[in-house]
Amino acid sequence: MTWERRTFLAGTAAAAVVGPFGAMAKGTGMYGLIGKMTAQPGKRAELTAILLDGVAGMPGCLSYVVADDPAEADTIWITEVWTDQVSHVASLQMPSVRDAITRGRPLIAGMERIAETRPLGGTGLSAR
Repeated sequence: MTWERRTFLAGTAAAAVVGPFGAMAKGTGMYGLIGKMTAQPGKRAELTAILLDGVAGMPGCLSYVVADDPAEADTIWITEVWTDQVSHVASLQMPSVRDAITRGRPLIAGMERIAETRPLGGTGLSAR
């Protein structure tokens, strides 16, 4: 699975990798990602602004949350929920996402995929 958006927009480093949890089966309901990104020292606010700027209007995106880690000054958490994995992968080709990846990449010191999930529902999400 291409992990660009999450690896930038949850990582931002256009990289094609298979997550440590393997690829989820297509057609099994909602698709989720949880990632941890480390900004270059002192660049977290700039990086989060880019992450939030490039996410408007992504078809199939039900939730995209960017959060500062209160205990680690350069750490960002990104949590995503998509209608399906296909929508997530398609978002990586959007011009706004590609631009965000390009702008954010130099500000990233590291990133890791924490989990690939299958959301079942919750506040703001319909159960599928």
